[in-house]
Amino acid sequence: MRFTKMQGIGNDYVYVNCLEETVNDPASLARMVSDRHFGIGSDGLILIRPSSKADFFMEMFNADGTRSAMCGNGIRCVGKYVYDHGLTSKTEISINTLDGVKYLTLHVEDGAVASVTVDMGEPRLEAALVPVEAEESPVVAEPIEVAGRQFEMTCVGMGNPHAVTFVESTESFPVEEIGRQFEFHPAFPERTNAEFVEVLSHSEVNMRVWERGTGETLACGTGACATVVACILNGLTDSEVTVHLLGGDLHISWRRDVNRVFMTGPAATVFEGQIDASACPHDNPPHVVSPDW
Repeated sequence: MRFTKMQGIGNDYVYVNCLEETVNDPASLARMVSDRHFGIGSDGLILIRPSSKADFFMEMFNADGTRSAMCGNGIRCVGKYVYDHGLTSKTEISINTLDGVKYLTLHVEDGAVASVTVDMGEPRLEAALVPVEAEESPVVAEPIEVAGRQFEMTCVGMGNPHAVTFVESTESFPVEEIGRQFEFHPAFPERTNAEFVEVLSHSEVNMRVWERGTGETLACGTGACATVVACILNGLTDSEVTVHLLGGDLHISWRRDVNRVFMTGPAATVFEGQIDASACPHDNPPHVVSPDW
């Protein structure tokens, strides 16, 4: 099975072109390829499939094998993949996801996609749609106790659940300890992604993220979108914000006139190769054949 490893500001996934390849057990494959010691190494697996509703369909699996509806960094790389591999010649394309159809504008430089703008759709603010169990809806600056500490969270659904918390310093914040406790907090019936945000100005923030099913990652596109929505709801930023993540920057805008969030950021190919997926269960090292860097 051929694969391509791609990354959007450090949020890396293994991509498989399922217009040509067959994946029978994507959850097991996701766990295997994501292993950074015995596998290829990634934050998860993304399958590119045909679609009757859009140009292509994106199916995403976290590193633990659970399926997610949407990935902002991942969908930018899907756009780059289909253009750079000649599956489309269009620079305005549609990608169907479990969170509905998303619309992408591909920014091409020297014949290849360098960055992508994604219409991420409407943010879900009602508690039941995030989902989160809370006394008020929308959930804005609501108190929550996590790991014996008091926080205020703002919850936003962007195809997957996000709990955004504002902190004094993202650099010193214990993301692994607190993020893990947020993910499995009983307030979140489907678990949650947790964003820890330091506001720098009305147009810039720092963000670190604990992703549901994966752990801390270098970036999260839907998390950056949820962060900007949370910043605006709390009166902390303007409607267009640069989000600084560990892996790089994303530019997010929430156009409240149409209630849609737009994300712009880079997409890059790391390497391509071939793996004998049928011969390597997750408990054993996979056999990777002739990677093409």
